[in-house]
Amino acid sequence: MREEPTPPTRHLRVHEDRGYTVLELRGEIDIASAAEISPLLDRLTGREHARVVLDLRPVEFFDCSGLRLVNRARRRVLERGGRLHLVCDHPLTLRVLGATGLTGILPPHPTLESALRAADPR
Repeated sequence: MREEPTPPTRHLRVHEDRGYTVLELRGEIDIASAAEISPLLDRLTGREHARVVLDLRPVEFFDCSGLRLVNRARRRVLERGGRLHLVCDHPLTLRVLGATGLTGILPPHPTLESALRAADPR
């Protein structure tokens, strides 16, 4: 069952879907928005065995601050025995992720549905 999203910040919406916490980054992800997002992202990725999907589809601009957020979320979730999946379909964001090698260790899915199917392949 999908709950209605809650807007903790204007750049991050959070909702639950099939046992995963979906963190939907929105708009311009730069140094200013990363500072706004980081505290909540840390809280949500700091739980033991967290099951998280980072959804970057609503992102309009993504720089190295966004890369740090994604990598930090990945590291925090994995250190605590959790699972993290990435959703991204924007060509420029995919290019940035690919240029840094992040897509090799966190392969992006084009849709939330495909990420959740991969997470639970029943």
